[in-house]
Amino acid sequence: MKTINVSVVTPDGPVYDSDVEMVSTKAQSGELGVLPGHIPMVAPLEIGAVRLKKDGKWEFIAVSGGFLEVRPDQVTILAQSAEKSSDIDVERAQRARERAEQRLHDHKLDHIDFKRAELALQRAINRLAVSERKF
Repeated sequence: MKTINVSVVTPDGPVYDSDVEMVSTKAQSGELGVLPGHIPMVAPLEIGAVRLKKDGKWEFIAVSGGFLEVRPDQVTILAQSAEKSSDIDVERAQRARERAEQRLHDHKLDHIDFKRAELALQRAINRLAVSERKF
């Protein structure tokens, strides 16, 4: 079966590099599926999961935005942050979700940055969903 090389890179360094059969992720324009030979494109990514089909099984990576560059034989994901499902610290993600929910709840009292708290909540929920493979 044909494969396409996928690299996921963050400012802290590479997170993933392997040949896969398919890439599926959520761009700002909607859900994207990429197979070997796909036409070249660039798309901004949402906070979400990158799903990678390798040897008939799915691997998952939580990304917090960034860009997807597709070439016929290569997919590069430049993410602000990225974690493989096996590397996610579930307790830390749960604490982050609780902190973000509390900040959103206290927003009217403390006048803190609502959008920042909302994004923190989305990132925490995404990490938990990827760690449990629920999305």
